Amino acid sequence: MSKKFRLLTIVIALALIAALVPQTHNTVVAQDKVTVTWFVGLGTGGNDEQVAAQEAVVAEFNETVGAEKGIELVLVLVQNDVAYDTLSTLIATEDQAPDIVGPVGIRGSNSFDGNWVDMEPLAEAAGYDLGQFPPSLVDFYRVQGQGLIGLPFGVFPSMMFYNRDLFDAAGLPYPPQSYGEPYADGEEWSWDKVSELALLLTLDANGNDATSPDFDPDNIVQFGYSNQWSDARRMATFFGAADFIADDGVTAEMPENWAEFYRWLYDGIWNQHFIPNDAYVNSDLLAAGNPFSSGNVAMSQTHLWYTCCTAGVNFDLAVQPSYNGVVTAPLHADTFRILKQSQNPEAAFEVLTYLIGDASLDLLAAYGGMPARPEDRDAFLAGLNETFTQGVNWQVAIDSLNFPDNPSHESNMPNFQKADERIGAFQTLIQSTPDLDIDAEMATLISDLQAIYDEVQ
Repeated sequence: MSKKFRLLTIVIALALIAALVPQTHNTVVAQDKVTVTWFVGLGTGGNDEQVAAQEAVVAEFNETVGAEKGIELVLVLVQNDVAYDTLSTLIATEDQAPDIVGPVGIRGSNSFDGNWVDMEPLAEAAGYDLGQFPPSLVDFYRVQGQGLIGLPFGVFPSMMFYNRDLFDAAGLPYPPQSYGEPYADGEEWSWDKVSELALLLTLDANGNDATSPDFDPDNIVQFGYSNQWSDARRMATFFGAADFIADDGVTAEMPENWAEFYRWLYDGIWNQHFIPNDAYVNSDLLAAGNPFSSGNVAMSQTHLWYTCCTAGVNFDLAVQPSYNGVVTAPLHADTFRILKQSQNPEAAFEVLTYLIGDASLDLLAAYGGMPARPEDRDAFLAGLNETFTQGVNWQVAIDSLNFPDNPSHESNMPNFQKADERIGAFQTLIQSTPDLDIDAEMATLISDLQAIYDEVQ
């Protein structure tokens, strides 16, 4: 998106928000009612099915709890690619800042570090029981110096989605569905094995797979593997948890296991051709940016939230492959947060507890997130089974929670937004540019990140 078009999009979004939201949040919209605005866009929530679910939740709240408590909930939907800039502008105006932001994960929240309300006093004042959640998940949202800036809502384990039909057509056994189980040939289920299978599952227009000397890389009609909606740090975590910053918190570094991943990725795209480059990803062949849903990709590593967008593909789940004998399954955890700029934090907390309480199963079904409350998971999975009637082994997702990345691939960095944009440019370079010196580009990235970190030291 060009800078000019992006600015125009933000201006339009702000104009729409101004039309939706009263000039101040304590404006009376009905007798004795207070407006609470819910901003959606920093994370998931923008797909048609999700929008419908969110609108239904707003209507239900306003007819029930809102009518009783004197609260009018207003939904503000902003496209993800302009959500950061739009929210930044709204916060700067103060009286137009939304009350609640979410669903949002660690990465989206990092961009607004220091702007979130400590909800511990709000919970105490409301008599809200934090004991309904596992203590570790509550502690996950406690940040030193900031307090309890979120409440547990949804967890999104990651694993391998695979297309049964494409495996069947190739005559290949499915990937394993239990951690520690080898592939059907007895070999370890590793990223090397993924590469091996992906070559056989990548086909050109003449039916040649990517191992054939006659294979045509300029006319591919099916790919063996894709990284579904993934960023550079998350992908690298497949080869082990790490980060672009040293333990001292100020020095940029390239972990060797991540360097090895980027070499593997680049080789898979441009030399072995079993991973689509950006031109293929954005083509009609791969559903214009949603590769796995096209039915023309055999395997995609992604999170449980992707159940929102599989478009009827006959998929199932496989466990996360290993690297050097170690499994790392990146974990996402989404919640709702209250901005410090909120003019009605108590009313916002009432809404927030409704979103993670009475409305949680409906929202999590739309977002593809597993409930933070263990007792809610059976009902959540039963709902998924009603949607995915082909039968999916959801135990894979539950088991993947045992292999989270620590440190998280979404952890904070100095000058976060600028650093994140530079890392995104590095990813785009890898996915769109043949004949790169990948090691030289990694060195340039680290040099640039150091300069970006130093700006805020």
